[in-house]
Amino acid sequence: MSVESLRARLTARVGRLLIEAELDTAGGTLVIVGPNGAGKSSLLSLLLGVLPAEQGRVSIGDTVLLDTEAKLDVPMEQRRLGYVPQDYALFPHLSVRENIAFALGSTSTPPSKSERTQRVDAMLTDLGLTAHAERRTHALSGGEKQRVALARALSVGPRALLLDEPLAALDVHSRHEARALLARYLAKVALPSVVVTDDAE
Repeated sequence: MSVESLRARLTARVGRLLIEAELDTAGGTLVIVGPNGAGKSSLLSLLLGVLPAEQGRVSIGDTVLLDTEAKLDVPMEQRRLGYVPQDYALFPHLSVRENIAFALGSTSTPPSKSERTQRVDAMLTDLGLTAHAERRTHALSGGEKQRVALARALSVGPRALLLDEPLAALDVHSRHEARALLARYLAKVALPSVVVTDDAE
């Protein structure tokens, strides 16, 4: 199955930082490596539409999300981009199941309750989280939290997946396991993906 590419050409100022970037996932996963403060997270925010671009174009296949020349800027909530932030941003007072369901309920056209349950169950099974479904996320290990954040991002059927320092919050042992899981899963989901990290390994 062929995977559409996420392509972007962007220029923006974020504080005193000038970001000029051109990227193409080439139908797979693109990993961007650089030191802290280089603008990697800001680049993801530009792709998401959280930060405004001065100039540029962002597209996934034939779908254009941003074109400053054409004055087209699809709102963030309509871009359908899955995003896993560095700290995972899970709700500690909610269970694993409720965290994933929250994402589905927040889409522009939320699925029915029965469809939401089916999709949550599918993500729990797919990412090996069924045994943790009713646990609160504050009680999970770093690797388990990462899987919940990934399940939440994927549950909405995104056009592309953006991961911000997905291994940074993990200890060395968990990082090795999580890296292997991410490599397997990103190859499996057939989505254009952008991973930013300061860890070249």
